[in-house]
Amino acid sequence: MTDDADANSIATTDSPFSKLPDHLLIEIFVRVPHSEWAQISSVSKLWADLFRQESLWRTALFGTFPSASRTKRWPGPIPRGLSKRRFAALCISKHILTSDGEMDEIMGHAYLFLKEQLQLSTMAPSSGILHGTIIGNQFIACGKSRDAAHDLASQIWLAVLDNLEENHNTFLLLKRFAQEGDKGISNPRLSVRLSSDTILNDRLSEELKLVFLPYPYSRSIKVQWRVFEKLFTDFRDCFNGVDYYDVLACAKTKFQPIPSAWLGY
Repeated sequence: MTDDADANSIATTDSPFSKLPDHLLIEIFVRVPHSEWAQISSVSKLWADLFRQESLWRTALFGTFPSASRTKRWPGPIPRGLSKRRFAALCISKHILTSDGEMDEIMGHAYLFLKEQLQLSTMAPSSGILHGTIIGNQFIACGKSRDAAHDLASQIWLAVLDNLEENHNTFLLLKRFAQEGDKGISNPRLSVRLSSDTILNDRLSEELKLVFLPYPYSRSIKVQWRVFEKLFTDFRDCFNGVDYYDVLACAKTKFQPIPSAWLGY
């Protein structure tokens, strides 16, 4: 939009620009590239307040994604949220998942849900619980076939895994997923009934971890492969000897032959 000096002069109380009513400022801001919104919101307290208002995000949402104004049935348990959340979900769907269709917003929300759950801590719910929730409640509940739901969920998992921060918590998370296998939900009907209130229930989680996760509620081979691939490439330096050989043994039970790049601690 402008450099910092120009932005500050525009926002001063003596500037005609600062006297514009909020609704005109919003119309101007939503026409500026999204990459500059953080800079704009830091120019003044007034502008920062505007970027916290539902009216700005609703204008941005409906202006950028006109189809978002249509009322649609929303399956649970992943919440739809307000306009800012919906805007983020649709941007993710368009730019990260490259989705452009009837499932675009749902896929974006599923991506946000999964990434946030994985980054809460190293004690996030098991991958089976998370995968079953995305598959059962979001995609099969939308009328998708088992195969289509499985493919959509796999796209989301791969995108999230590729966009996790490279830190020690992510290493511990991926290592746990590599070692846990496909334990999770034994009954497909049960996964469809899972809600945001029950996902984090410790007792339920422990019960569900003990049983095999059947198709389509199991993570795809591509997702399992990506977990090991990231561990043995991006996080190789995080291993100690014992951990490395434990995870390598898990990889050998799933994939034969394994890539030579994964070998050698």
